[in-house]
Amino acid sequence: MIIEAREQIKSLLAIRGMTLKKLAQLLTEKNGKTCTLTALSNKLRRGTITYNEVMKITEILGFKISYEFE
Repeated sequence: MIIEAREQIKSLLAIRGMTLKKLAQLLTEKNGKTCTLTALSNKLRRGTITYNEVMKITEILGFKISYEFE
């Protein structure tokens, strides 16, 4: 079963008790480039978020991405 990035990120946010708005603020601080709630929400909804952005998000939330062989 493949879970979309949107659902995965929402799950990680819930685990950390963080809102999407707070995540956007933290991304802005980390990147030095404005990331608005609307822009982040739209990327997740459309499925246009990049792998690098997902990696930054998981780092901010204190998770890491790993791969396993099937």
